[in-house]
Amino acid sequence: MLRESHILLFSIFIAGLCSIVYELLIATTGAYFLGDSVTQFSITIGVYMAFMGVGSYLSKWVIDNTLLAQFIVYELMLALIGGSSVPLLYFCYAQGWHFQSMSIVLTALIGVFVGLEIPLLSRLMEKHYTLKVNLANVLSIDYLGALIATLVFPLALLPWLGVFKTSLLFGLINLSIALTLLWYFYDQFPKAQARLLRCLLTLVLLTLAGLMLFSKALNRHWNETVFEDRIVHSEQSHYQQLIMTKNKDDLRLYLNGGLQFSAIDEYRYHESLIHLPLQRQTDTRQVLILGGGDGLAARELLKYPYIEAITLVDLDPAVAELARSNVHLKKLNQDALLNPKVRVINQDAFVYLTDTRHKYDLIVVDLPDPKTISLSRLYSKQFYTLVKHRLNAQGIMVTQATSPYFAKEAFWSIHNTAAAAGFHSITPYHADIPSFGNWGFVMACKSKCPKQHQALPVTRFYDPNIEPLLMTFPADMQNTNSKVSSLDQPHVLYYYLDGWKYWN
Repeated sequence: MLRESHILLFSIFIAGLCSIVYELLIATTGAYFLGDSVTQFSITIGVYMAFMGVGSYLSKWVIDNTLLAQFIVYELMLALIGGSSVPLLYFCYAQGWHFQSMSIVLTALIGVFVGLEIPLLSRLMEKHYTLKVNLANVLSIDYLGALIATLVFPLALLPWLGVFKTSLLFGLINLSIALTLLWYFYDQFPKAQARLLRCLLTLVLLTLAGLMLFSKALNRHWNETVFEDRIVHSEQSHYQQLIMTKNKDDLRLYLNGGLQFSAIDEYRYHESLIHLPLQRQTDTRQVLILGGGDGLAARELLKYPYIEAITLVDLDPAVAELARSNVHLKKLNQDALLNPKVRVINQDAFVYLTDTRHKYDLIVVDLPDPKTISLSRLYSKQFYTLVKHRLNAQGIMVTQATSPYFAKEAFWSIHNTAAAAGFHSITPYHADIPSFGNWGFVMACKSKCPKQHQALPVTRFYDPNIEPLLMTFPADMQNTNSKVSSLDQPHVLYYYLDGWKYWN
């Protein structure tokens, strides 16, 4: 009897461990593909909790004389659906099906089966403990499993396995509940029922094990379906998925499925970002790049021999390592990150600005678009205020600011937010970049922005003579009264998502 209670307690622990991981996997995958992590996690948690309630309610119709057999079947279903949830979402995204709907359906199904677990396990343990002790044991062990899962998921599972393999791994771990219960109680089932349960368990095991065995090939096939060009690098870092493709001279980098640059026209973006503000400085010595781990902004800065030091702060070390070691990217960035003038620091940009007391002549904000709550804080009034404090008296900040055409409200929110941070003068401008469309930038000067131009290094796109064109906005991209974005009210996030939803 003691051994039986231990097996049931083990089942409770594994149930708590797996259930929270499924929730994290679906929400994380949704944030990867759709952005807006707040919405994805909110929808997932809300649907999951609601359908856990549905499952708990349905448990009262599970009759006692088939309780154990039904519980094993539910665990098999949970292992199959939960374990294959991420592969199903990947397939859905690759086929162009409605990703959000599939995410909600999977979350609801998992929620129902998870909701069935605790009531059924509590009933199975009634003969071992009193009601008071039973509830205490079941809930405390379930919550302990959930705690361990939430710690292991971001620290180990995501960076080592990625969401695809983690999903399958926890499906197999979840399957251990059914396997253990069937093994221990096998003789208590009618022979026909025992054989059926064994066949179902074998079928689910073969499905999940097969998906795990071929996960690398499946991932490669999925990537080839989503990305048109040949994949030359694929990696899941601690923070994101990195995919690099190549087609003749066109090298492209994707982070979590979002295009970061295309080699055929990235020079238009980086020349606009770097040379326009540098043309207004005659004594630029110290430069800070926030983001820009691909080394392309650093490449443009290194064209100015009088720049003494470039500090590049990028959260993900995998991006900078790729820029230092990949032969294709090294050729494109001209070994910029191997230059002794360049120092790379792997840290959050907001944290770096808070901690450092160093002053810079130019700060280049080359960060991804504000499509998540964590990224939107890097477009807030508080962030730009920190940037201003880290500039020398004649310092300049320049930031990429998404598209003034596709996400007009977001672009002007960035402009208005930088102005609210107290810069002396703000200059918005834009350039046509074929792989992105019309793209915007905002330059902010701590004091009056000089207009003089200095000697320009070799460029392919930027020239001081085209500045009037870059700074002219047609009627459909004119300034709006977009709200200032802050940490407490990240308006830029909602402007961005609302603008791009019509074009993605």
